[in-house]
Amino acid sequence: MKIGVCGTGRMGSSIAQRLMSVGHEVGVWNRSSAKTKPLVDAGAKLFTSLAELVESCEVVIVMLLNDVATDAIYRGPNGILKSKLSGKLVIDMSTVRPDTMKSNGASVLQQGAAFVECPVGGSTGPAKEGKLFGLAGGAETAVARAMPILQQLCRRIEHVGELGSGATMKLAVNLPLLVYWQALGEALTICKPLNLPADRLIDILSDTAGTPNAMKGRGAAIAKALTGSPSGETAFGLNAAKKDLATAVQFGASIHAELPVTTSALTCFEEAEAAGLGDADATAVAVRWTQRPAIATKS
Repeated sequence: MKIGVCGTGRMGSSIAQRLMSVGHEVGVWNRSSAKTKPLVDAGAKLFTSLAELVESCEVVIVMLLNDVATDAIYRGPNGILKSKLSGKLVIDMSTVRPDTMKSNGASVLQQGAAFVECPVGGSTGPAKEGKLFGLAGGAETAVARAMPILQQLCRRIEHVGELGSGATMKLAVNLPLLVYWQALGEALTICKPLNLPADRLIDILSDTAGTPNAMKGRGAAIAKALTGSPSGETAFGLNAAKKDLATAVQFGASIHAELPVTTSALTCFEEAEAAGLGDADATAVAVRWTQRPAIATKS
């Protein structure tokens, strides 16, 4: 099948790699064409025009960073909505506000295309292996049409409702994990007087009821980072994590839901990004917290 991938950042590139590995003819487009080079070298077809990508492919997968990017890509002068969409299937896997997903989906549907949202849980490793967790929203018929492709990308797919439902569920899925990375930093900080080796601390904390599954894949990298060693490849960028927390806070406010813990964690991620860690893995927020200057106690 001819599948176009719009957005070749870390996750978009990993999804494109997975699609190529299972035999699809993959086309790619990105606002910065330099990010497409590894995929083109691996056999993907580069499109310099987004409209050409849409019109040349049966299915278009969108994976963009935030609401601002999606607005430009859908509604810009040469965007998706300016393309010949009739009969196409658009699968948007971005993590954005539910109202943004609803609006973009409705506009695509008006032009005679099918639209499915399917933001995913998981990072670059699971994406390359087809082991993401898909949270689909949209009409039953559209989701059924998208299912053969989604099943090649995801270990589990949940159709959670109409358009906007997948985006809502994705914010809920990401929120506890991102808050955990900040909580881990605080836990490590109060352990500093123990002077235990970093790898032992992480091993102990990983074998407890409060630890998420993500520690299985990131624990060793966090231990390395705590000793000042390179932690390896970024699986989920801190800047993207901060954006997801900010999106959750904004959406919570729009439905009059209070998110005090999330709001506090967002502040910590914003500080880490301002400190130059935006391109680091999201777990860097925990490491940074242990390195902050000690607070002077009152006499």
